[in-house]
Amino acid sequence: MRLRPLPLLSLCAFLAALSANAAAVDIDGRIDPAEWQGARRVTEFRTVQPLTGEAPQHPVEGWILATPEGLAIGWRVAMPAGVPRSRQTVQRDFEAQVDRVNLMVDFDGDARTGYNFTISSTGGISDAVITNENNFNDDWDGNWRHAVSEDEHGWSAEALIPWYIAPMRGGSDGQRRLRVQLDRVIGATGERAAWPGASFERPRYLSDFAVVDVPAYSQSLLAVTPYVSGLYDNVRGGSDFDGGADLFWKPNGQFQLSATLNPDFGQVESDDLVVNFSATETFVSDKRPFFTENQGIFEYTTPSDFSQLLYTRRVGGPADDGNGAGDITAAVKLNGNLGATKYGVFLADEGDEAGRTFGALRLVRDLTQQNLGLMLTRVDRPFLDREATVLGIDHGWRPTPRWNVRTRLFGSAIEQAGESVDDVGATVWADYEMDRGWRQQWIAMHFGNDLQINDAGYLARNSLNYLHWQVARRYTDLAAESRYASKDWRWRISGTDNNRGDRLQRQLRIGRQSQLRNGSSEFAQININSGGVDDLLTRGNGNLRKPGQFSLYGEYDRPRKGNWAFETSGEVFSGGLAGNDRIGFSAEFEPTYFVTDGFSVGAGVSYTRIPDWLVWRGGNLVGRFEQQALQFDAGINWNINPRQELRVKLQALGLDAAVQGAVRVQPDGRALAVADPVDDFNVRTLGFQIRYRYELAPLSYLYVVYGRGGYRQDPYSDDPDALLRDSFELRDDEQLLVKLSYRFEL
Repeated sequence: MRLRPLPLLSLCAFLAALSANAAAVDIDGRIDPAEWQGARRVTEFRTVQPLTGEAPQHPVEGWILATPEGLAIGWRVAMPAGVPRSRQTVQRDFEAQVDRVNLMVDFDGDARTGYNFTISSTGGISDAVITNENNFNDDWDGNWRHAVSEDEHGWSAEALIPWYIAPMRGGSDGQRRLRVQLDRVIGATGERAAWPGASFERPRYLSDFAVVDVPAYSQSLLAVTPYVSGLYDNVRGGSDFDGGADLFWKPNGQFQLSATLNPDFGQVESDDLVVNFSATETFVSDKRPFFTENQGIFEYTTPSDFSQLLYTRRVGGPADDGNGAGDITAAVKLNGNLGATKYGVFLADEGDEAGRTFGALRLVRDLTQQNLGLMLTRVDRPFLDREATVLGIDHGWRPTPRWNVRTRLFGSAIEQAGESVDDVGATVWADYEMDRGWRQQWIAMHFGNDLQINDAGYLARNSLNYLHWQVARRYTDLAAESRYASKDWRWRISGTDNNRGDRLQRQLRIGRQSQLRNGSSEFAQININSGGVDDLLTRGNGNLRKPGQFSLYGEYDRPRKGNWAFETSGEVFSGGLAGNDRIGFSAEFEPTYFVTDGFSVGAGVSYTRIPDWLVWRGGNLVGRFEQQALQFDAGINWNINPRQELRVKLQALGLDAAVQGAVRVQPDGRALAVADPVDDFNVRTLGFQIRYRYELAPLSYLYVVYGRGGYRQDPYSDDPDALLRDSFELRDDEQLLVKLSYRFEL
C-alpha cells in the first residue's frame, strides 16, 4: 500500500496534538481537565488511618500522568464547611499534624527503595526515602515542583517529579513499571485515605503499592553547587573563610554521580544535647546534602537499634588523633544499574596525618518475590595502623502477601599493628499478617564477640544473642461514640544473652498505640525485666549482677487546636542495684503557642530522678548516685514567607549526681560495697542557636547562624534548678557563621 503525504495543515495539527499531549502540566495547584487529559484518574481511596479499609467520609481524587519533564501528580481533596482546615505554615520536612497529601513512588517497581513527596495545604513540603518496606528517612532533600490552591469546597495540589531525581532502571519495550501510592491526611482528625489501601503500619508496605506502567522517559542533569562561608569565633577571636563545591551529574536514570570538594560541614543544623555516661555510643542522624543524596542504595540495617554497615557520620567525625573533627578533602558516590542489578560506590578521603579513607560497594538484585544484596565497606586508618573490612549479604523474601522475611549475614576482618581478628553476625526478621488485625513477629540476632563494624558503620554492641516473639492486634471497629479511632496492642517476650553464656535479660513487654478522633495520639508501654548481668558497664572489668526491674511509660501528643498544641510524657521505673526497692520517675511537658499560622513559640521542661544511678569510675569501681536532672527547651519558629524562615533553638540542662556509695564488681558478678572515695559531680550543658535561612532558588540558600554552647562537669553536688540557671553562663563556643550556596543546573 502506498502512503500519501499529509497536507501541510493536517501535519501541523498532528504535530501540535502530539506536542500538547507530551507537554508538562502547568504546576499551579489547579486541576485543569484539559492539562490532565490522558492521565490515570484515581477515585478508589480507602481509609488506612484508622486501618479500616472503608471508603473515606470525605472524597479525594488523584491523577497520575507521565510527561517528558517528569511524573505529574494531582490531588483534589474535599473539605466541607464542617471540617476544620489547618492554616499552619510549616518548614521543610515538617512533622506537624496538618492537612496534607502524599505521593509514595518506587521508580523501579521492585519494593527495594521508595520516595515520599508530601505537600501541605499551605504549600509546605517534605520528602523522604523509604527503605526496608516501611522505614522513612527524611534526611534527603530532592528538587521537585509543587503548588496548591484552595476554594470553598476543598483544596488541590499538583506536583512534578523529574525523572532524574533518583536512580532508576531504563525500562523495557519503552515502558517503565512503577509502584505508586497516593494519600491525603485531614489534620483535624488524623484520618488518612490512600490508594491503594497499603499501610506503613503493616510489615509489607512498598510491596503493596499499585503497579503503574508509564512511558520510559529519561532526563539528564548536571548541577554544581559552589559555596562560600565565613566564620567568626568570638571565644578564640579568629575568623575563617572557606569554599568548595558539590557536583551532581545524572546523564540518565541508570548512572548518577555525586561528588564534593572541600565540603563545609559547619553547623547550620543543630544536634540535640547529649549527656551520655553509658558504654554505648549515641546515634546521630546525618543531614549533610552529599551524604543524603541517592543514599537509599546503601541501606543495610539490622533489627538492632540504628545499626547499619555505612554510618556516614563517621566521615568527618572525631579524628583518630583526638584533635577535633576529620578534615574531608573530597568524596564521590556512584549509583546506577547494570541490567537488573543495582550498584552503588562510595569513596571519601580525609586529609592530614590522622585522616582516614572510607570506601563502600553495594550490589542489589531484585527478583519477583525475593531480593538479594551485597555490601562491602573498607576503612584505612593509618594513624592507628588499622584496616577494617566488613562484608554483608542481605536477603528479603515475600513468599505471600502475609509474610515478609528479612535476613542479614555479615562479618568483619580487622588488621591492626600486625594482628588480625575476624567474626560474624546474623539476623532474621519475620513478620506474619493474620486476619482481623492479628499479626506476629519473630526476631533473632547473633553478634560475635569480635564483630567490629563501627569503623564505617554503627552497632551499639557486639557479643549478643537476642530472640523475641511478638503478637499484636489492631482494633479499628470501635464504637462511633468512642474517643478513639483505633487501638494497637502488642505483647512481646524476649531474651538476651552474650556469647559467653551470661544472661543479660528476659523481658515481658506490653504496649498500646492509640489514635484519637481529634487527631491526637497516645502511647503506653510496660516492661518487666528479669535479673541479669550488665557486661558493658565496667568496660571489660567484670560483669555486674543486677536484680529485676520494671518501667512504665506513657505519652500524649495533641496537635494544634486553636492557638495551642502540646506534648507530654511520663515514666516510672526501677533499676540499679536496688531493683524494685527504689523507684524513679521522669516527666516532660512541652506546649507550643501559635501567635499566627506562621509564627509559633514553644517551651518545655523535663525532670528526671534516678535513685540508684550506676556510673563507672574506672577499673571495676562503680559509683552509686542519686541523679536529678532538669532540662529546659525553648524555640521560636517563624515562617516569614515561602522563602524565608527564622529558627531559634535553646536547650539547657542541669544534672546533679549525689553519691550514695561505691561498689567493686567481684569475679562472680557480686557488688561488694567499698569505702573507696567517689565524688559527687554535676553537669551543666547549653546549646543555643539562631538561624536565618533565605532560599535563593531550589536547593540554594543563604544561612546566617549564631551559635553558642558549652559543657561543664564539676566534682560537687548542687540543686538541679541552680545548675540549670548556671548553664546559661556557659560559653565554650560562640560563633557567627554566614554561608552562601547556589545550585547551577547546566
